[in-house]
Amino acid sequence: MLTLLQAGAYDDSMDAASGAAAAGIGIGMMIFYLVLFLFYGYCMYKIFQKAGREDAWAGFIPIYNTIVLLDIVKKPIWWIILFFIPLVNLYAAWVVNDRLAKGFNKETPLYTILLFFLGFIFLPVLAFGNDTYDKNRIPND
Repeated sequence: MLTLLQAGAYDDSMDAASGAAAAGIGIGMMIFYLVLFLFYGYCMYKIFQKAGREDAWAGFIPIYNTIVLLDIVKKPIWWIILFFIPLVNLYAAWVVNDRLAKGFNKETPLYTILLFFLGFIFLPVLAFGNDTYDKNRIPND
């Protein structure tokens, strides 16, 4: 009859190795997401600078950067609540992306669609491109 150790049911070295692997993956993912957060914050920083904001550093602060973005696209601050309501947040994000695109003279609906679905590509395009921001292009509601 096999004992538990012979059957491979329990082995301390496997627990240590799998724990070390999980820790390595966790640290790697944490570093990856930190770099992603800093890149997104820098993109928002550049967009806020183009919009003429003195508090461009707000691009690095979650939730506050959305409040500043709402101010840039001429929407009231209470719209921040809409971003916390499921399905309504999609509408709010669509409107904000559309108005942001208009501010950068991207009048086509295609750019709004691309900004909505592929924002991780087109926000850096707005941030680092040669487009200039003009608040007069955004309609007053």
